Amino acid sequence: MGISMFDRYADRDIFSPVLAGANELHERNGPDQATIPVLIVGGGPTGLLQAYLLSRFGVKCVIIERYAERLGAPKAHALSPRTLEICRQHHLDVKRLRSLGTKRADAFWVNFVTNLSGKSVGRLPYERMDVGVLEHTPEMIHNIPQPEFERILTQELSHEANVDIRKGVSFVSLDQRDGNVLTTVEETATGHTFQISSKYVIACDGANSKVRNALGIESDGEDSYETMMTIHFNADLRPIVGDRVGMLHWIMDPSAAGFIIAYDLSGNAVLIGNFDTDRYPVEIWNQDLCRKFVGDALGVEAPVEILSYRPWLLSRKVAKAYRSGNVFLAGDAAHSFPPTGGLGLNSGLGDVHNLAYKIAFVLRGEARDSLLDTYDAERRHVAIVNSVQSVKNGKKIFGLLKTLGMGDDLVQARQNLHASLEDPNKKRQIDQGVEDQREHFDNLELHIGYVYGSKTIPPHASKYEAKFVVGARLPHAWIKFNQDTMLRPVDTSYIEEFSPEERSLRRYSSLDLCDHVKFTIIGDFEVSGCKTYRHGIDFEALGSPGNEWLHKSGLSAGGGLLLRPDQHILMLIRPGDTVQDIQSTLNGHLGVC
Repeated sequence: MGISMFDRYADRDIFSPVLAGANELHERNGPDQATIPVLIVGGGPTGLLQAYLLSRFGVKCVIIERYAERLGAPKAHALSPRTLEICRQHHLDVKRLRSLGTKRADAFWVNFVTNLSGKSVGRLPYERMDVGVLEHTPEMIHNIPQPEFERILTQELSHEANVDIRKGVSFVSLDQRDGNVLTTVEETATGHTFQISSKYVIACDGANSKVRNALGIESDGEDSYETMMTIHFNADLRPIVGDRVGMLHWIMDPSAAGFIIAYDLSGNAVLIGNFDTDRYPVEIWNQDLCRKFVGDALGVEAPVEILSYRPWLLSRKVAKAYRSGNVFLAGDAAHSFPPTGGLGLNSGLGDVHNLAYKIAFVLRGEARDSLLDTYDAERRHVAIVNSVQSVKNGKKIFGLLKTLGMGDDLVQARQNLHASLEDPNKKRQIDQGVEDQREHFDNLELHIGYVYGSKTIPPHASKYEAKFVVGARLPHAWIKFNQDTMLRPVDTSYIEEFSPEERSLRRYSSLDLCDHVKFTIIGDFEVSGCKTYRHGIDFEALGSPGNEWLHKSGLSAGGGLLLRPDQHILMLIRPGDTVQDIQSTLNGHLGVC
């Protein structure tokens, strides 16, 4: 039988401030009172960011992570504009993030090739890395291997007294009673079990979430329809690609159909492909077979170091509920879908941004429990939309690759591919097939255009439109502050096309007006507990786009906006609305009417 975590370590001086505080409660009030505010299960990027955001609100939390060291395989890589906006809002150093990972010049393109050294079949832009995207967001997408992002978050958390990370500790079970959650966990190295009492538990423990399974929460979606293999390898690809650089390289040769993600063209890369399980059963895979597939994808002999390989299923799942009592699902524990579109990691990071302020306000007694119900209502539909798009992208791209490489005999299939490229009629079909992938590599509407409360699925993932409606993320416009500010200016030094004058005008965004821990009013209104910014006094919107922003926001007509701490619009303040109207809307959201 397990014993309390605090009993077990009572004779050992290893408490962080978080657990030490809980231990003091235990000694003073007994084991039932030794309750930490939040337990986070899973120390991946979603769990780490959740802890960081909660700490910014002053909420103490403990992370348990079953692995003593997390895997070094890159996995996800694209930090979307919205994710970087969230990092920026909470003072994570975006400039430092951009100093790591793939440089913009290397990441700009998606190449379609017979193999990496072979014929070019087509080319598309990778996401929105053009200058024009900065009219919609202050933070262009950036590619950084997931382990690097985790490392930066972990380093930031090492300075946060509110957060305690316990590695080598895995979830066993939980029991909800009297408004708290008693979680039984196991120390992986010793097999010893103990218990942690918390007000809330947030499950960030991945697609095979033990917490979700313990709660009995089922998922919607397809179990699987394709078997995939991810091969992480190290090779210098620059001499092979020459000037045909890019973030993604789609390989059409039937012997290695799939795509290479070039995190670093000088070394770090993965090959992801859909393999024939009849010809290559999972149990026969080894380093030599991996090396063969990578060699076929490169098309030339080159030194290749295989770092890891893992099979997985191309599938889509969204949990039917994101909340059960005081336990919440986030990230892959709540939703998992194919990597085609780069939406999975970013969806999870959006989850915890939404949840952080809600838990903080309830814990402080400034909101009722009903506020926490809005987490499921708002984030689950976002996951449904993103999962549908990811599956759509995956089916279209792998359908194209399979069509080009038809045939049971690889030699014949390769001949068919090259013959198709030489046939004018078939080449036009191939060109159209490549063009049809454009939406796959431009998801701006899904990244920054989602609206909480909407139940529609956007007709096109690429066609972003700024929305001044309740539930939408505050649209971006470039602004200047009329007084000194402690905010970091936006870093646009990596945009070679900008002149120094242009960079000086792109220092601050309308999103910087959103306080990270309070509700914010943009307009000439003062409401208790809210931060207020007044146009013409505190800040100025810049240029004609700024004038349009002022018009659509209602500011130019004497109205304004009430914004949530997660930068989403809570109220469009109309001329004639009173402070009491604003307070009523805020109270309704917090459930304290």
